[in-house]
Amino acid sequence: MAKIDDQKSLSDSLGAHLMRLRTAAGMSLRQVEDATKKEISNAYLSQLENNKIARPSPNVLHALANVYKTSYEDLMKRAGYLSSDTEASGQKKGKVATFAVQGLTPEEENALLEYLAFIRKQRRK
Repeated sequence: MAKIDDQKSLSDSLGAHLMRLRTAAGMSLRQVEDATKKEISNAYLSQLENNKIARPSPNVLHALANVYKTSYEDLMKRAGYLSSDTEASGQKKGKVATFAVQGLTPEEENALLEYLAFIRKQRRK
């Protein structure tokens, strides 16, 4: 059985975040593949979302940031390419573009993404 810390780290992982972004966008894995002009295969994205691949290349993150209309810098940070030191230096922390509210915690941002996915799912019914 997984520890609570292990579950929390999985829910905060890049893969879990990418899955939340895709779900919030109302896209399937294949739709993301098409949106990236097959730069990112649906199989590769599935591996990313399931944490089989923890550190995709920056060009993959850039393509996903464009498709999901989210901050490239945030994805780079979540993948471990950028440190939290940039926040301390006064640079603005990247947030999902839709949520322009300042000072959101990662938990609040995730909750908003999950709620957005729920609302979009309700509209499709």
